Amino acid sequence: MTKSDHIRIFDTTLRDGEQSPGASMTHGEKLELAALMEDMGVDVIEAGFPAASEGDFASVSEIARRSKDAIICGLSRSTEKDIARCGEAVRHAARPRIHTFISTSPVHMKHKLQMGPNAVLEAVGRSVSQARNLVDDVEWSAEDATRTEFDFLCKCIDVAIQSGATTINIPDTVGYSHPDEYGALFRRLIETVANSDKVIWSAHCHNDLGLAVANSISAVANGARQVECAINGLGERAGNAALEEVVMALRVRNDTLPYSTGVKTEYLSRASAMLSRITGFPVQYNKAIVGKNAFAHESGIHQDGMLKNSETYEIMKPEDVGVAKTSLVMGKLSGRHAFRDKLESLGYVLEQDALNDAFKRFKALADKKKHVFDDDIVALVDDQLAEDGERAMFKRLRVVAGTEGPQTAEIDLVMDGEDKFAIARGNGPVDAVFNAIRSLIPHSGKLDLYQVHAVTGGTDAQATVSVRLNDADGFMATGRASDPDTLVASAKAYLHAVNKLETRKAKRQAA
Repeated sequence: MTKSDHIRIFDTTLRDGEQSPGASMTHGEKLELAALMEDMGVDVIEAGFPAASEGDFASVSEIARRSKDAIICGLSRSTEKDIARCGEAVRHAARPRIHTFISTSPVHMKHKLQMGPNAVLEAVGRSVSQARNLVDDVEWSAEDATRTEFDFLCKCIDVAIQSGATTINIPDTVGYSHPDEYGALFRRLIETVANSDKVIWSAHCHNDLGLAVANSISAVANGARQVECAINGLGERAGNAALEEVVMALRVRNDTLPYSTGVKTEYLSRASAMLSRITGFPVQYNKAIVGKNAFAHESGIHQDGMLKNSETYEIMKPEDVGVAKTSLVMGKLSGRHAFRDKLESLGYVLEQDALNDAFKRFKALADKKKHVFDDDIVALVDDQLAEDGERAMFKRLRVVAGTEGPQTAEIDLVMDGEDKFAIARGNGPVDAVFNAIRSLIPHSGKLDLYQVHAVTGGTDAQATVSVRLNDADGFMATGRASDPDTLVASAKAYLHAVNKLETRKAKRQAA
């Protein structure tokens, strides 16, 4: 394989990202996200771990069937059963890939695998050969590569290449390495391993020390031609390298990093917002590229510079990553056509019924707020999309609060097409709201997280509420919702989380 300046972007949001506690996704949410990834120009979509569950197998299979140009990849351990299951899941893809791995570091081999070096080498050859008999594109990973003895790592890679691997991944599984060290490892491996020019070298970095993106860029500068990353940096523990940061670093600093990706960067902000809505994980305001404050300037000195020339304080244009130039353009006198155009500029294309519903919500919001910002519209539509397909739907809420007490909540829900009503008291208005919902949908979930954020500035700003539930059976679910009334947003977010919790438990019991 000849050296190229094209860097493959391998998105593992649906696999490694979903392993982040509380970030599990429904079948429909995975399909929605995968479709956006393909539209965005991601080269490889790691759609899941087919052997992990029937749900994962079904999602990977359906994503493979719907794929067009992207490589659809499934992860597999080095066992015969895992690889066969993975091959079955990806076989309908136009470009299928099996990604198989085994640990190679002394600490992993001793304590995790309880295998010696010779047994690991044999497993590498057997697993890659089996995978290559099922698909033409096989990726092999040395789990915990950065803590693996160099000579043994070379032997494992050599066996993988001889057995038919087309991509070799050198993951920093525990986020242990730093840029100089990680880049030097790639350079040394490529110089040492026989037939290193016959494969694509891949970097997969975790962010335990906050160095995942820097390590990935260093790997590229030293020969890697695939970067494994996730939207918003989602992933186990401190997460993976953030896709949007890797892509924009290569684009903005093309002067010293003369490489290109096929990612359409104007989709980055939309992808970030979609993932945040699906998982219920808010994007931190100062997050690079896609954070709310990434293109905000409050300092008078900065504002003066921006008014004279935006390049004084911005190294990229907001529209390059899908952020609108202006935020205050919509109000209560805006019409349906203008609203639809605004949605399209923000990356939303809704069917007529969904558009009509969103427009009604927008009008109701515009009557409550003096100004409607882009962030308000994004929150409004994302909240609407989150409700689609849920068993219980929010209808009405009335709360009695204040020092007089007792704090009481009356709530109306639509459950399975029928109106349901409940009234409950609590230790404060939020507790009363949650107790009312619990009385209609009994569950064992414990409230692990309750956060409130203002979508925009001002006393009439919409509140975005995030909640996370965790029950004794190990099920976790998150919910997120927005409304000018914090208690209404709290009720909707809690209801979203309860719906997800009950759905996941039902799926487990059915399986």
